[in-house]
Amino acid sequence: QVQLVESGGGLVQAGGSLRLSCAVSGISFSTYGMTWYRQAPGKKRELVASITSGGSTNYVDSVKGRFTISRDNAKNTVYLQMSSLKPEDTDVYYCAAHGYLTTYWGQGIQVTVSS
Repeated sequence: QVQLVESGGGLVQAGGSLRLSCAVSGISFSTYGMTWYRQAPGKKRELVASITSGGSTNYVDSVKGRFTISRDNAKNTVYLQMSSLKPEDTDVYYCAAHGYLTTYWGQGIQVTVSS
């Protein structure tokens, strides 16, 4: 059974920081590309950051220089370090594991940034 469990969300003031974690089980984690998405109610899901199995990273322009994605293959966990948070970063954040033919999703975690 594949599981992706996000943690670390919550309420933070603008300018603050949070670190999201996504613990993965049931797949060969090190061979999967991992991605963080976010989605607000009624809006399209947005790719925030991705990291390949080899460690290459990519970010949406709005978070470059503020967010950092990383992975620990020994712990089967992907992280999203978020700094200098803005109210517009408020969303539900999802992690996803991308295999050759399949994508697995976490349940999502709320991040709320107050002004």
